[in-house]
Amino acid sequence: MSQIINAIANATRDLLRLKIIWIMVWPILTASLLWVFIGWLFWDFFAEFIFLGFAELGVKDWLDNQAPGWLAYSLQWLINIIFFIPLVIVTTLIITAIFSMPALIHHVAKRRYPHLKRESGGTITGSLVNALYATFMYILIWTLTLPLWAFGAGIIVPFIAAAFLNQQLFRYDALSEHATHTEIKKLLASNRFPLWTLGLLTGFLQYVPVVNFFAPVLTALAFIHYELARLEKDRAQAIRETGNDVA
Repeated sequence: MSQIINAIANATRDLLRLKIIWIMVWPILTASLLWVFIGWLFWDFFAEFIFLGFAELGVKDWLDNQAPGWLAYSLQWLINIIFFIPLVIVTTLIITAIFSMPALIHHVAKRRYPHLKRESGGTITGSLVNALYATFMYILIWTLTLPLWAFGAGIIVPFIAAAFLNQQLFRYDALSEHATHTEIKKLLASNRFPLWTLGLLTGFLQYVPVVNFFAPVLTALAFIHYELARLEKDRAQAIRETGNDVA
């Protein structure tokens, strides 16, 4: 657990650096503009879908009778915002994982792990496939767990989904530049629970107002710190074991 706390603490300190600020800003700005454009393009469709939902739930007539027009449209805007925020966060996470990770890895490795040899065991194809798989499974988790909301247990779904998405998106890329292909497979297959724990802790931040603005890059940095520390420790242990065998 101490390694996880150290990773988050080091990631938090990195956020204060000027270079990281731009890396943090442009993905969330891009994601926000993307979903604003999509919302504007399909506004009529979304509005019709929401009002159909009101009708199915039997509240449309009640809303019209209580406060004709403005209350229903206010709820429509609220629902759009409720969906807009997580969509922006998830899109920002994906953009960060695909486009910003090399710069973040370079920053962390240069400052914290300057002697860690780069083996480039990961590939761009591997990163893209991993991102697509993570996104697909994230959507699937939400889809399959929708019935839980009817029983009140749905409140846990966002955190489980965020934990999965975070650890799946960033664990591979965090190692891709420094670990060999064999090291990547070994490290990703071991200690899965801490990876999920780190994913869950950083996932909580995505639902905290204001803090969620920093969450995507903080999550990426935390996984980089955590995985590079594990890689360094694993290589040091391998050297010790080799020395003992020779002795």
